[in-house]
Amino acid sequence: MARAAWQGAAIVIACLMIPAAALADPDNYIAITRGKALATVGDCVACHTAPGGTPFAGGLALQTPFGPIMTPNITPDNTSGIGSWSADDFARAMHEGRRPGGTYLYPAFPYPYFTRVSRADTDAIYAYLRSLAPVVNRVNRNTLPFPFNIRSSMLGWNALFFKPAGFVPETGRSEEFNRGAYLVEGLGHCGACHTPLNALGANKADQYLQGSQIDHWTAPNITNDRQVGLGKWSVDETVQYLKTGQARGSIAGGPMKDVIENSTSKMPEADLKAIAVYLKERGAEGPPPMAALLSSDARMKLGEAIFVDTCAACHKRSGEGVAHMFPRLAGNVIATQDDPASLMRIILTGGRAASTDATPTAPAMPSLGYRLGDDQVAAVVTYVRNSWGNAASPVSAAMVKALRERVSAARE
Repeated sequence: MARAAWQGAAIVIACLMIPAAALADPDNYIAITRGKALATVGDCVACHTAPGGTPFAGGLALQTPFGPIMTPNITPDNTSGIGSWSADDFARAMHEGRRPGGTYLYPAFPYPYFTRVSRADTDAIYAYLRSLAPVVNRVNRNTLPFPFNIRSSMLGWNALFFKPAGFVPETGRSEEFNRGAYLVEGLGHCGACHTPLNALGANKADQYLQGSQIDHWTAPNITNDRQVGLGKWSVDETVQYLKTGQARGSIAGGPMKDVIENSTSKMPEADLKAIAVYLKERGAEGPPPMAALLSSDARMKLGEAIFVDTCAACHKRSGEGVAHMFPRLAGNVIATQDDPASLMRIILTGGRAASTDATPTAPAMPSLGYRLGDDQVAAVVTYVRNSWGNAASPVSAAMVKALRERVSAARE
């Protein structure tokens, strides 16, 4: 779809819930409605809203390997928000990771991705945020322990891992591919969750989009890898997943649930298709598939007994699940990721799927961690990862115990 056509579609979607006072200003109408659509692409509301808080007023504690970072208030309040910021100030934060006055931001705010967003688009987002009702919410922005609370240390981090640079379309690629690249590499900041980090919290560029862990969930490989990525998914199936949270028997949960509910389910299908086209051409050739554990293995026998007793009523003995209700486990790439965190986490703590206009019923799974020991969780996860054609490394009780402790600590 041509850019002008996309903007038209985005404006139609974005005009919903725009403040009435903003719509009364004809000079800002186009910028504000475009900004609403672009803020939706960036899923700004997810990080800048505390549980039970006012949207965009900040106060959410982002858990990082270095300690919690509280997200700021980005409503136009003059004292606690960005009401005193100019459009240049906002663009500098997006493109350079600097606050007014030059203070460094931490890359928990994904400016290494936002640097690719055009100035016209940052101005539109700024116009939208300025149209919101100002909310007084003073957020403690100094929650990291020493020495990570020294913001000037970001000067060295930026020198090593960040280079301000606008988006450059890839020559020889279609307009649709480059639109997808712009969204994924920029506002969508997909790599912030789906790319593993090094010890200093920077992306491992050579493993871009090949999967990571966020909030003790697996952010899966979303390259075109056939074993653990999107290689067996079509473009249309990928679009369907982003729009509804369901495709190929997979049902979105964990942090992706929020991304779909707040962001991708509200985006124009033309943009979702562009994203899918781009991802399907990000080919990461993984290692050859491993052999599944033998059914005679003691771990498989224990896991099968637990699965039949506890899981088969919903997921079926065949691992086929129930369409739109319970995920299919047979052939599910989440089940065979190198990192089994999501499978372990959903058993330990339960979870709820995404609810969208297309799939309003959000099926849930109860927590089983209260009655399954670490060795039992390890056995049933190992069984799921090695049954019905799946093949992946076994899970140990020590892995389950470590995850259980981390999740428990994060909830305290």
